[in-house]
Amino acid sequence: MLSTMSRISISPTTMKTSRAALHATQILTGIAAIAAARAFMPRTEKRHRGRVVLITGGSRGLGLALAHRFGRSGAKLILVSRHSDELTHARDTLLRHNAVQYPDDILLLPADLTDANQAAILVDYAVGFFGHIDILINNAGVIEVGPIENQPIAAYQRAMATNFFAALYTTNAALPHLLQRNPIFGDASIVNIASIGGKFAMPHLLPYVASKFALVGYSQGLHAELRHKGIHVTTVCPGLMRTGGEVHANYTGQTKKEERWFKLAAKTPILAASANHAANKIYNAVVAGRAEITITPQAWLAARFVGLAPETTQYLASLVNEFLLPAPSSHDLSTPKLSDSPSNEMLLSQRL
Repeated sequence: MLSTMSRISISPTTMKTSRAALHATQILTGIAAIAAARAFMPRTEKRHRGRVVLITGGSRGLGLALAHRFGRSGAKLILVSRHSDELTHARDTLLRHNAVQYPDDILLLPADLTDANQAAILVDYAVGFFGHIDILINNAGVIEVGPIENQPIAAYQRAMATNFFAALYTTNAALPHLLQRNPIFGDASIVNIASIGGKFAMPHLLPYVASKFALVGYSQGLHAELRHKGIHVTTVCPGLMRTGGEVHANYTGQTKKEERWFKLAAKTPILAASANHAANKIYNAVVAGRAEITITPQAWLAARFVGLAPETTQYLASLVNEFLLPAPSSHDLSTPKLSDSPSNEMLLSQRL
């Protein structure tokens, strides 16, 4: 028996293979243990416990989805909207879904942020209520849909007032507080919800596009000026999203046809991201301190293609406008009426 055992030998190659298999088994066991531990951990880690998040346009759509996401992370919420009844419903929804534990962790502030004074009063009240603001999310927005011939000047004024100036007024009001806040709460953040329409001029959305281009430029400039001062600025450029915004859009031209194409695009799952998916992407971007993100693969591709081939992009957009989108309405052309034109006397007096 001994002589038989003495003849059995293990080669160095076999020993190395056994050692490698043992190490691999240990690594796999460790990975499995970590995965099991994460599976039993609460999925709503309180990364933002005690932090205060102000969300404009926070009563519905993407704003409400963001409130759910940041609320689950332990943040206190300030929700702003023009409609107090929608704010009340949003708070009830957040409490019912346990996104926020206590009613006192939600502050509802009805306000029209296109008014700079209301924006300043709102921010001061919010800081007085919670003591500080850590994250400002400029999400309020309006959509104007229709061909250039039918878009009145009022549509551009509405879009600029809500999509750009409301963000500007709220940021200006919050900035001194963000710069002077106690660093124990971590870095501050400003999130500007722009659009792929702020990088790529989509036809039949010109008032919206003009205002979002302005917001993207402002947001990128903010990032350049505030990053070294401890304030992260994130520019968000989503593509189409299923947020219900199409219901509240303003349509002009052949309104039925304009509504049909825009609502179809905004509700199609392949083309449009869900509000919850977008909210998760934005939340992760804030946590990571990202400077800019796009949402949906189509938006990501469009943002890069327009930079590489701007002329081709504009040509393709013109083909979409010519062959796919509704023609202008001859009954609603936004050309100035004779009575709206300056008189000869006025022109002469200006020359003199």
